[in-house]
Amino acid sequence: MRIVIVDDDRLVCSSLKVILEMDSEIKVDAVGNDGSEAITLYEKYIPDVLLMDIRMATMSGIEAAEKILAKHKNAKILFLTTFSDDEYIVKALKIGAKGYLLKQDYDSIQPALKAVSIGQSVFGSDVVTKLPDLMQKKKEFPYEVYQLTKKEYELLTMVAEGLSNKEISDAMFLSEGTVRNYLSNLLLKLDVRDRTQAAIFYYKQMQ
Repeated sequence: MRIVIVDDDRLVCSSLKVILEMDSEIKVDAVGNDGSEAITLYEKYIPDVLLMDIRMATMSGIEAAEKILAKHKNAKILFLTTFSDDEYIVKALKIGAKGYLLKQDYDSIQPALKAVSIGQSVFGSDVVTKLPDLMQKKKEFPYEVYQLTKKEYELLTMVAEGLSNKEISDAMFLSEGTVRNYLSNLLLKLDVRDRTQAAIFYYKQMQ
């Protein structure tokens, strides 16, 4: 897996490069220190994953990601930042970033990179717990477009709120086995791998 690291803290860049390359499956093609450099490096290397900070001096990571994704819609961008800022989280979802991690979740960076490289979305636990509140009073989810039944849509909203299968079965008056069947069909219709990706998909549609 080839990655590019962009962070305005040069020490963070060099430390991440050393640590990540201890994994034989990861190769750091280049490091950069601002958003404009991220665009240049992405064009040059077309990495499997761009690991990027958000707050940077000349151009933010959000701005850089928007420009990259406008040209490379399949670009896999994982934000790594110190800030659990509500506005940044919403913008990251809206532009199509594949993940948003906080730097203090250090042990999650390596597995997150691998998950993002194969198309999964990865948002840190602190971020995921914020999503229901951040997305209140947004537009209605277009469930008919995805051929979801009303029960599947109801289940999706509960998954997005973080409810377990047991909690969903109690709320919908269904057996846990039936809930699992509904969930399997739901994941298939939305073309996502798991309930976390289903929740992220739901919130992205609400933007």
